[in-house]
Parts: sequence; C-alpha cells; structure tokens
Amino acid sequence: MRRERRKKIIRFFETAALTVVAIDLALYFLVVRPQRAKALQAEKACQQASLRLQLQKANVARLEKFQAALPAADDKLKDYLKDHVPPRQRVFSDAARLVSTLTHKTGVQLDNLSYKLSSEKGEPFDQLGLDVTVEGPFANLLNFAHSLETTDDLILVRNFSFSAGQGNTVNLRLGGVLYLTP
Repeated sequence: MRRERRKKIIRFFETAALTVVAIDLALYFLVVRPQRAKALQAEKACQQASLRLQLQKANVARLEKFQAALPAADDKLKDYLKDHVPPRQRVFSDAARLVSTLTHKTGVQLDNLSYKLSSEKGEPFDQLGLDVTVEGPFANLLNFAHSLETTDDLILVRNFSFSAGQGNTVNLRLGGVLYLTP
C-alpha cells in the first residue's frame, strides 16, 4: 500500500506541477508578453515624443532668433529700397543721368537710349527696360558695361551684343532692366 500511495502522491504532484507550468505559460502568453509589448511601444512613443519635442524646441529657438532679427532686417530692406530702387517719378531722369555719367566716365559715345516701362500685377517692383547703344574702343565698352552692372541702382543687364563700328570703334547694344518702386 505504501507503494500505491506513493504513486498516487507522485502522480498528484506531477499533475499539479504540469498544471502550474501550463498556467504559468498561459499567463506568460496571455498577460505578460502583451503587457511587455505595450510597455515597449509606450516607451518608444515616449522617446519619439521627446525627440519631436526637442526638434520643436530647436525650431522655436530658431524662429525666436529670426523674429528678433526681423525688425532690423525690415529696416535694412527699407533702407536698401530707398537707396537703390528709385520711385517712378524720377526713374527716367535717373536712368538718363546714370547712362550719361557712365558714358563720360568710360569715354564712349552714346548713340541711342530708349526706355520701356512695364508693370505686372503681383510683382513687388515695376521694371524700366533700357536699351542703350554706345560706340567706342572695345576696352571702354567693357568698362561701360561693367560700370553699369556694378552701379548702386538695382539694374540687371539682360543682354548685350557687339558689332563693328566706324573706323577702329565697336558698337555695343546693351539691354537691361532698372527696377523701380511703383
């Protein structure tokens, strides 16, 4: 009887042990593992939120720096426009004076100067198209073109072409745009 009783007790403990292992495995796969996955997902979301927060703080700092510099930039832009972009009332005389001054300074002869005013809606500046024809030695024509490009006024040279002139001279036909405030 002792042997049978021992077998029953051992079978009981084996069954109990297997039941505990089965319950443990069931709890692991049904509770612990999903909770661990949720915790890892929450940790990852927290890290991403922290990273986004740091990026947003950096953006805010950059924008605050930009906003602090904005009034000075606005003043500089107004000064630039006042100094380099003439108003419509005096643009024609300023352009004629500029071309005349540069022709005398560089030693070329002005043959033709024509203007074409154009303004488009939505554009911040109006444009005064310039078509200048000058005659002189090649080096002087290059100096004239360079002086026109590097003047303080907001002029954009769009095209220029050379052609043979009379004697040892060359003709320069230069097209450009002078920007002006409307």
